[in-house]
Amino acid sequence: MSKRFMQLAAVLLALSLVVPPAGAVTTNQNGDIMIRVGLASSNTHVAVGELEAAHLENNNSAGYGFGYRFGYYDESLNFVELARTDDKTIQVAVLKTQNLYYGTANGKKTYSSSITSDILVGCYHIQIPGSFSSFEEVSAEAARYNGGFVAWINNTYQVRVGAYSSKEAAEAANSFGGTVVGTSSYGMSVVKTGTNQILFQYDCGESGKLAIQPDVTGVGETRTWFADYKYRGGFQYFRRGGGNLTVVNVVTLEDYVNGVICYEMGRNWPIEALKAQAVCARTYVLKNLNKHGSYGFDICTSTGCQVYHGMGSLRPDYGPTAVSMQAVAETAGMVATYNGKLAETPYSSSFGGASEDAKNVWGTNTATEHPYLRGVVDPYEADAAGQNSLSSWTVSYTAAQLTQRLQGYGLGTGTSVDHLVLTYSPQGNVIQVVVHWTNGQSNTVSASNIRSRFGVYAIRFTVNGSGTGDGQAPAPSGGSVVIDGAEASDGLAGKYVISGSGSVSQVGEKPYVISGTGTVSPLESGGEAGGGSTVQPGAGTVTVSGSSYVFNGSGYGHQIGMSQWGAYAMANRGFRYDEIVTFYLPGVRITRY
Repeated sequence: MSKRFMQLAAVLLALSLVVPPAGAVTTNQNGDIMIRVGLASSNTHVAVGELEAAHLENNNSAGYGFGYRFGYYDESLNFVELARTDDKTIQVAVLKTQNLYYGTANGKKTYSSSITSDILVGCYHIQIPGSFSSFEEVSAEAARYNGGFVAWINNTYQVRVGAYSSKEAAEAANSFGGTVVGTSSYGMSVVKTGTNQILFQYDCGESGKLAIQPDVTGVGETRTWFADYKYRGGFQYFRRGGGNLTVVNVVTLEDYVNGVICYEMGRNWPIEALKAQAVCARTYVLKNLNKHGSYGFDICTSTGCQVYHGMGSLRPDYGPTAVSMQAVAETAGMVATYNGKLAETPYSSSFGGASEDAKNVWGTNTATEHPYLRGVVDPYEADAAGQNSLSSWTVSYTAAQLTQRLQGYGLGTGTSVDHLVLTYSPQGNVIQVVVHWTNGQSNTVSASNIRSRFGVYAIRFTVNGSGTGDGQAPAPSGGSVVIDGAEASDGLAGKYVISGSGSVSQVGEKPYVISGTGTVSPLESGGEAGGGSTVQPGAGTVTVSGSSYVFNGSGYGHQIGMSQWGAYAMANRGFRYDEIVTFYLPGVRITRY
């Protein structure tokens, strides 16, 4: 009698529960949850490092902002205005307060400490006597002097004049009866790009953080250029340890999600897939607020957190689309929870047939704390094999090449690879590889390191044709039904299946099965129909040796949580976003935050 395995599923509908706010959430006076995204930082997960000068440009040709406002963000990330430009100012740069020259540095026009031109923004100024209670008052006084500007120093308005390279130069120019001053190592000046004209100076010591809010006209939405991308929201600047500038984008939660899902997933993918991505992205950032708090922001811009590039670049095929923004709007505030708390919502490109238990990859407690991060056999992703370039892949090495690669990671010094012992999980993924060397030594490579050590795209692969299914126990005989490795005593009674059309219903329509090798096929009627037998996906080991090692695999990513190509396929079959998320994270609930 044939041995078959049924993929069972249950639909968990979104509940009307509301998740209480986490302690780290910052909500501004409009009720918006605010997110701080690191755009330039010494943090290794941020592509742009700390800067001597940081440039902004209004996207005003499209009506997305005119001029700039300067100030700071309070504890609730409400913007507090101290000064502003007129609406004709398009380009500004924030400079650390040292002698900086405007010119070409590293192939770009910017301000730097290298002498690149005679346009110098010096770090010595003449302070004009007087006290001022408002921007109108201090700006009127500053306008009386050639080179005068408004400064906010230790929470007090000042009028300063000039930008001199030395104290002696400033003293020589001091015909106003003022005092020659500089700033602390935390000071910053805002200048009109390409000039030495200071528009505003800010220095409130180590804790001081300058904020710039684009637009002085009250447009509904701003989009401002920074480092080749345009962003909604405002910007924050500070000098960690008195060094170069850290730059942070301060945006609402939903604007942040808009700047993630179109880069983490195809920006014109089916809307239900994009909605599922929005829920995962929103949950992730709320779960990881202050992840990089020691650097002065919540979240980074790379795959170390989630890819974020705001509203796009000059490329017309890059950035949010109407459908991706619709997906964010229609799921606004929706998150995934488990036991009333925000869930972990990892995702990656594709799994090749099954996700993996997070315990086997990251050591996560999936027995009690995160049971929704257990491996799920996926019958959907195969639908998208034609679109997914990594639905199958091959990586090949000679024994000498593999030896050289592994020794590059400090393994097997002074010897060569003799054979590999691969351990497979019940889902058919490789969760451990033991490398045996000709000198009798061995090294164990854990699942979290397999991709980097062996240069493969995922942990779902065979080596030299041996792998998934080999060395594994057969299924129970007698046409029984196996769920999570155990025989169901009541057979199909009360069980739900995924039909050929992709709908979820009780057994009786057209159930599909998944074999031990990951093949999806209809379950034929009659115990003997189809003949033969199929091994049960289960834990087992395989030994591989030879003069070459050919890795044949499927999928791309860490193998935990939601498959993005699987979400694509499920959406095309008609599944809703909540059904997609709860399929890949069984046991979570989709609720409003």
